[in-house]
Amino acid sequence: MRLKDRVALVTGMAMGIGQGVAELFAQEGAAVIGIDIDEKLGNQVAGGIVSKGGRCQFLVGDVGSEESVRTCVQAGLEKFGRIDVLVNVVGIAAECPVDKLELAEWDRILRVNLTSVYLTSKFVLPGMLDQKRGSIIHVSSVQALLGFPGYPHYAASKGAIISLTRQMASEYACRGIRVNCIAPGTIETPMNVKVLERAPDPKKLREAWARMHPMGRIGQPVDIGYAAVYLACDESSFVTGQYLVVDGGVSSCAPLRL
Repeated sequence: MRLKDRVALVTGMAMGIGQGVAELFAQEGAAVIGIDIDEKLGNQVAGGIVSKGGRCQFLVGDVGSEESVRTCVQAGLEKFGRIDVLVNVVGIAAECPVDKLELAEWDRILRVNLTSVYLTSKFVLPGMLDQKRGSIIHVSSVQALLGFPGYPHYAASKGAIISLTRQMASEYACRGIRVNCIAPGTIETPMNVKVLERAPDPKKLREAWARMHPMGRIGQPVDIGYAAVYLACDESSFVTGQYLVVDGGVSSCAPLRL
């Protein structure tokens, strides 16, 4: 077990990539503290982990709220005593070009996608600094690297995560803390399923997504989970300040217009 005796905090645990990361971390021996705004689904995921012999504490929280994040991190520390790994997964998206984008919507996306990364890091870092070790993993997106039409606020938030990753890695490397991020391609998450459901022809759009990725398919949450396990465990002990692209090859070629 590559994460035996580690304690990991995972945001967005109730579904999608967060669920995949939490379940795989538990399989690899970690105790998981999960935060999500969806109480029902979060408890279901936690229950599934526990039923398989894993350790999991689920906490209802809004990662865009300073007080909520402070409370959740403190609750996790009270239960498990420390946090060794932080995985910032939470992310939302909505389609709208800049010329039609309302400021309130811009602020909402950046609060959830970017401010949450700062807040969780802020409250987890003191414990990591005390123990002189830790691994922080932010989930960015291939949209931080490529310009997909219709998602300016999402792309901005995810691009900023890469910059923040590099800055934090430089800041804390000498104190035993590694900071990296993962840039996924299109992953089969509830968020993307909703995009498909809104499309005039969901089957045609899914096929276009698959063609856009040279590997001929879209990714699964577990694909990102395996990358997170690597960055969390000692196998990556000399890796910091990096973004690991897990995208089926889409960033290696010119993006297609769907």
